[in-house]
Amino acid sequence: MADVRGRGGRPQTVLEVIRTQRLTPHLMRVVAGGPGFASFQNNACTDRYVKLLFVEPSHALEPPYDLEQLRAERPEALPRMRTYTVRWVDTEAQELAIDFVLHGDDGVAGPWAARARPGDQLVLSGPGGGYAPDPAADRHLLVGDLSAQPAIAAALEAMPADAVGHAVIQVEDESDVVELAHPDGVHLTWVRERGEQALLAAVQALAWPEGDVQAFVHGERGSVKLLRRYLSEERDLDRARLSISAYWAQGRVEDQFQAEKREPVGQI
Repeated sequence: MADVRGRGGRPQTVLEVIRTQRLTPHLMRVVAGGPGFASFQNNACTDRYVKLLFVEPSHALEPPYDLEQLRAERPEALPRMRTYTVRWVDTEAQELAIDFVLHGDDGVAGPWAARARPGDQLVLSGPGGGYAPDPAADRHLLVGDLSAQPAIAAALEAMPADAVGHAVIQVEDESDVVELAHPDGVHLTWVRERGEQALLAAVQALAWPEGDVQAFVHGERGSVKLLRRYLSEERDLDRARLSISAYWAQGRVEDQFQAEKREPVGQI
């Protein structure tokens, strides 16, 4: 297969859906693999993410897509790009899993995942990533909503058995609470209340640990901004020990959300 590269020279991996699994009312897991998996360049980050490329069937494009050519000659046919965390990678089985948050017919990726069937194509570039739990840390703090749950779950699984800390996850509904494997010393807190203040309050209610704290804070932009201020200004957490980023913003589709990252409103 030709190595066609898009924006930034990123190679594309063309997979096919192997199976799907409805994890909760708002979470759908898609497992993909096939011959194209051989070109997937895995990394050791537990927050590894990929850019998924979705095209309108009417444009009749065959992957991998030459994004530069499309941008110049057929801009209306450019794939719509969405960013997702890779929940797990099984190199032996040549499969990877991505968990999608579902909101009915809203969006691009969620409706695709809800309709996905074995044999459907899944085109992606990446992965990127920048975080993995440091086994030398005295305490771990993991905070996020459903969009961050895959990365948090992967981090919990990667921690040594004697790891200590807290994982705070905000869900949309009681039915979204799931069993997550985690070290005995890491306490899980599920936040059922909605809104950015609820997640902040749950973190503020924790007894702040002593020693070297490594934190992972990702999710909705408003919540992340509040948590960054709290951790940096009130808890004086070392910036080098804080992985923090917004995965999405309330009321924004990803195209607008990504564009706003270059503006003051989007700065974390």
